[in-house]
Amino acid sequence: MKVEYINPFISATFEILKMTANFNPIKGKLTLKNEPVPSYGVSVLIGVVGEVKGQIIYSLSEKTAMGISSKMMMGMPIEEFDEMAKSAISELANMITGNASTQLSMQGLEVDISPPTLVTGTNVHITTNTMQTIVVPVETEEGIFEINIALE
Repeated sequence: MKVEYINPFISATFEILKMTANFNPIKGKLTLKNEPVPSYGVSVLIGVVGEVKGQIIYSLSEKTAMGISSKMMMGMPIEEFDEMAKSAISELANMITGNASTQLSMQGLEVDISPPTLVTGTNVHITTNTMQTIVVPVETEEGIFEINIALE
């Protein structure tokens, strides 16, 4: 996987988290995985097609998802991970991936993205075909927001 495919997703995540939730995120240590990607309770999957192909999976705990959703909604209390919170997290992932796709497009790569798919539950594993996955943990004030990038 080329670094020029990874950096747009990292920079888009930081930009969108700052813009929508007023966070100052911190990038953790990148790791490489060859096996299925575990879910942390809430995962949003978005497909990427075109000259760059694969999946982006954003994974976070339900508590972190509720905290981020609350910040995105100007501090409105979120007591449970309801439809509004699910919609907010799905839209956050969509905004990040759309922004990253625009950055890839500015590099001359034609790409498009699928609508987000939200998956919840424990002991959920998501397989990204046979592609290696770069895992980027992003620390926020509400918890870890993990980006799993599987592109070729």
